[in-house]
Amino acid sequence: MMIDLINKIKDFKLTRRSFIGWTSAAAATVAVPVSRGLVAKAEVNIGAEATNGEGVWKTAACWHNCGSRCLNKVLVKDGVVIRQKTDDTHQDSPDFPQQRGCLRGRSQRHQVFNADRLKYPMKRKHWQPGGGKKELRGKDQWVRISWEEAIDHIASETKRISSKYGNESIWVSGGGDIKNAMATVGGYTSSDGTISWGAWLYTYEMLGVGEGLYVQGINDRVDLRNSQLIVLWGANPAWSTMGSATYNYLQAKKAGARFITIDPLYTDSANVFGAEWVPIRPGTDHALALGIMHTLLEEDDPITNPLVKWDFLNKYTVGFDADHMPAGVDKKENFKDYILGTYDKQPKTAEWASEICGINASTIRYLAREIGGTERVALLTGWAPARINNGEGWVQAFSTLGMMTGHMGSSGNMTGVSCWEYAGNNGPALLTPGGSGLPAIPNAITNVINENQIFDAVLKGKYLQKGEGERNVNIQFIYHGYNAVLQTRSNIMRGIEAHRKVEFIVTNAYALTTTAKYSDIVLPVTTEWEREGAVRDGNREILIAWSKIVEPLYEAKSDQEIAKLLIKKLGKNPEEIYPINEKQQFFNQLAGSTVVKENGKDFEPLCTITAKDIQEWGVKGTPQQGRIGLQEFLDAGIYQVPRKKGDNLGFIAYKDFIDDPVKNPVSSESGKFEIYCKAMNEASKKAFTEIAPIPKYEPRTEGYESTFSDWKKKKKGKYPFQVFNPHYLRRSHSTFDNVPQLREAWPNPVYLSRADADEKGIKTGDTVMLSNEYGKTLRPALVVETLMPGTIALPHGSWVDLDEKDEVDRAGADNMLVGFVPTGLGTSGYNTARCNLEKWDGKPLEEDYKWDQRIIKF
Repeated sequence: MMIDLINKIKDFKLTRRSFIGWTSAAAATVAVPVSRGLVAKAEVNIGAEATNGEGVWKTAACWHNCGSRCLNKVLVKDGVVIRQKTDDTHQDSPDFPQQRGCLRGRSQRHQVFNADRLKYPMKRKHWQPGGGKKELRGKDQWVRISWEEAIDHIASETKRISSKYGNESIWVSGGGDIKNAMATVGGYTSSDGTISWGAWLYTYEMLGVGEGLYVQGINDRVDLRNSQLIVLWGANPAWSTMGSATYNYLQAKKAGARFITIDPLYTDSANVFGAEWVPIRPGTDHALALGIMHTLLEEDDPITNPLVKWDFLNKYTVGFDADHMPAGVDKKENFKDYILGTYDKQPKTAEWASEICGINASTIRYLAREIGGTERVALLTGWAPARINNGEGWVQAFSTLGMMTGHMGSSGNMTGVSCWEYAGNNGPALLTPGGSGLPAIPNAITNVINENQIFDAVLKGKYLQKGEGERNVNIQFIYHGYNAVLQTRSNIMRGIEAHRKVEFIVTNAYALTTTAKYSDIVLPVTTEWEREGAVRDGNREILIAWSKIVEPLYEAKSDQEIAKLLIKKLGKNPEEIYPINEKQQFFNQLAGSTVVKENGKDFEPLCTITAKDIQEWGVKGTPQQGRIGLQEFLDAGIYQVPRKKGDNLGFIAYKDFIDDPVKNPVSSESGKFEIYCKAMNEASKKAFTEIAPIPKYEPRTEGYESTFSDWKKKKKGKYPFQVFNPHYLRRSHSTFDNVPQLREAWPNPVYLSRADADEKGIKTGDTVMLSNEYGKTLRPALVVETLMPGTIALPHGSWVDLDEKDEVDRAGADNMLVGFVPTGLGTSGYNTARCNLEKWDGKPLEEDYKWDQRIIKF
């Protein structure tokens, strides 16, 4: 047995000492590949020596789309990855916080060296050109093939399908490198959607506000300490934004801020911040905002009780009242009269809102008084409340509440999105990474399918091209790059049906993901630990640089290498698309990185680069003077700009506009904040459903009102429960869900309220089934006192584990229950789903960390 093991790893030429280290590390890690385990061969000259000769600490990629960018270090000793740690590059302090990683980042080696890593190119046993037995996708056996065979098959099918159906028949999801390859031979159909942003993505420019990432709409973290009241509305940074976000909020609490959290679930953030919890039904935040604003109007007195900031509304907004409507529109359509019910005879009172959102009227009035009557308020929302059908009106209503109370554009006052890497810390980046130096490759095909429609487009052959109208399309080839579309988009069962219709499917993957499972050919792709390296921004104050930790495992190749092979096989010159290698691209990112100067306006190169550096790297470049040496940056793996109160690096959102709205207009047509937004109304007429120009409330498609068969009599219907999908510490979206250690630490139950569980006779640990017209899924129940009754919290991103016979998913995949309903401008309604709940009468679920991994054996 030992001889066999030594033969398997002899290509690494290990010393006895490193072999012993490798086997010890393998034993500790449990699930590692046998033949290429933890051996590290790359970039031995980068890193910092550990104490006591333990090895070298190197910065390793923590590359996932979690909304954080933290420092991840691995200890390499005798060519072996021993363990991980996070940021200890400087002393931790509120002004200069360490960029600490979370449990996901700290388990990265369990992902990179997981036993389920795909080793070789493979194809379905019953695949043939044209599809073969397409109904066996997801169930078929896998056959190992060579890279040459794989690329031959893909190139041949690309030529055949594009020749027969046109390049419009090729849909590429994710995968920039694969898009480059397909662009060289005529192009491809693409898809897009609101994904994380929800309704913010398509509305912000027309309304004149920020959406939280591209355009920042709240102040920076130092100014957050000036807020007296912080309202977290559908935001849970303790779960959804790792790194320094929670720490930054705690500094505001230490400075005296009070917290209110509005959320269906009492979150860990609410617990940490000692927040008042206001439980709300999913997708009804719009109604609550209207009820608050009615109370503000009802109780406002400019002298004795000034709750409404009329000067702000009159100077900076359009459409609040009849006197400030745009020219050429009906003045009766103003927002104030809508709130008061002047013309529709339905005042949007606290009582009216209470019936919808589930918050009693007295609490709604309390919120109005707190928000309107406090001098400095941070109204902070996550993207989650806008990930609903018909969500555009919520974005407009939330923004209008901030305008109405004047909590925008001044110190301690802010209204906007607070999430992802900019949670509680908006503002322009203080450091920027350089570009790779690769040319942009245009796509000749103009098809862009909204992701609510993509599976229907495959099955029905038509879709709505936003801004234009209906188009025909005949998708016959799907290529999935770095994406998890079948897993993370609406209506998984509909997606599986679509994947069993087309003639050819290819996926690049590091493990047998859901998209890979339903493919014909799967190509093993490297992780970032196996690539040359990259420079990545995180929050506005940091840049992180990582380099290669291990050589590619087994026969894995990078997406770029795969694209080059395919381009060449398709008869094109890959050097035209990739004129420089991946190491040169990494160097270009380093050389082009910049850092802000102390004046807060100008930038200088971050890295000093010498002629010797360029020679040692074996790349092309020009020596330059920067803030720190290239080697120093690489060894530390991070550069962080220190902050302090009163520096030149602070940010107050919209301050320039507030100071001079004429010289510094916002992005809307009028140049002001648009409470009446004609542009959004007009755009919606060429999209899916019409949106009113003011934020009028309408029942959400598949929202709370749809849980009733008779709304007026409050008679519940077939699907009486609402389902929402909190981001979960075990996963970054769906990534990491295959790591057994994280599965054990965070077991992925479905959260049920005590009231609902008692009514159904369910206790913690019971297996329950959630079902609706889209699908069925199982999970063990976790009964809690901290969840709005009538709602179910099903964590986002679990990998589908489908019983094909009864079409029941065992894993709690949230998108089994989410419909594919395009509304408004095309927002995806992930948090507007409803279902039935019942105790499962079949075999109880075993803890999923005990389940067999998706390990392919040939």
